[in-house]
Amino acid sequence: MSLEREPRVPFLDDREQLPAEGHAQYDALVESRGDVRGPFGVLLHSPELAGRIGRLGAYVRFEGVLSDESRELAVLATARAFDCAFEWAIHAPIAREAGITERTLDAIVDRNLGALSDRAASVIRYSWELFDDHAVSQETYDAVESRFGTDSVVELTATIGYYAMLACVLNGFDVAPAERTPFDG
Repeated sequence: MSLEREPRVPFLDDREQLPAEGHAQYDALVESRGDVRGPFGVLLHSPELAGRIGRLGAYVRFEGVLSDESRELAVLATARAFDCAFEWAIHAPIAREAGITERTLDAIVDRNLGALSDRAASVIRYSWELFDDHAVSQETYDAVESRFGTDSVVELTATIGYYAMLACVLNGFDVAPAERTPFDG
């Protein structure tokens, strides 16, 4: 993995860097994602934790009830809330594949939801209220719940929390993407 700078701890992306008891967790991460990158190269310093987080992430990202668009809006809103360059660099291309426009990406970077569809703005607003206010207003909750349903709001909230945890790992250990992002300053 080519990073502009090295993370604060050695990046573990090779199975042989782990003790034998960590191999099963490493293998599961590679099986679900294709390789080890980002937060998982750091999290593998605690293989059991990495494996548990990886299993949750596999559900959130690949098996949950959220549409690709809604999930990626939540991920990018979280990346923006934490100014998490690595999360943004990985998920902006995925968001584009899910149909999210450059205008929407720019709106997230600028924290200006005025020109977005109600659907996109509601997901982003829900995310940002959680981060900014540590709560969600009844109006915002009602808008999201009526649009997506209770099961999706539960998964949306958990998805936001999951990616916030990853942003903390990425930012805390200074894991940087190889390419420039809007958060490079």
